[in-house]
Amino acid sequence: MSAALAQLFDQGRLWRGHVPRTTRTQPTGHAALDAVLPGGGWPCGALSEVVHAAPGSGELRLVLPLLARLTQAHRPVALIAPPLRPYAPGWAQAGVNLSQVVVLETPNAQAVDSACQLLQAGAAAVCLWVRRLNEIDTRRLTLAAETAQAFALWMRSTSAHGAPSTAALRVAVNGHHADVLKVRGGRPQAGCAMGV
Repeated sequence: MSAALAQLFDQGRLWRGHVPRTTRTQPTGHAALDAVLPGGGWPCGALSEVVHAAPGSGELRLVLPLLARLTQAHRPVALIAPPLRPYAPGWAQAGVNLSQVVVLETPNAQAVDSACQLLQAGAAAVCLWVRRLNEIDTRRLTLAAETAQAFALWMRSTSAHGAPSTAALRVAVNGHHADVLKVRGGRPQAGCAMGV
């Protein structure tokens, strides 16, 4: 095998069907969820979807441990078009280093461009609230996250629950529970408890 091909296998960009795919991950911060996810957490360099019924129904509870860990390591994270203004004292209490958080209010038409540019500029994670993304947009986000070896998190409405998805991970949240709807290299799993 050539060195270039071996390097692609090592980076997780290629895999053999008979060998379990290895993916770099970061723990979600929720033990029950980590236990059912391949690699034990959020896939790095990939697009993940967080499906929620309404803003404030648990989607931030799911991602805050990741964002706290990244910002404590002095890695910037971005929130693009959040429907509610982040409550800074609550985020700080959750361990988020607020000096590493960028909040960007932008129209939906510019949200994907903004997310890709932020990932290219070194954001460790981008949380994006937009109702719909077409296949080209999801592919662009996936490639930007993969190139940056960062986390692209699409906060998506439950109304899209049955819509097709190219995301590596799709998790539905409802209060203190999460359901893994789709995961690359694993199986769907219902009823994972999230810490309070």
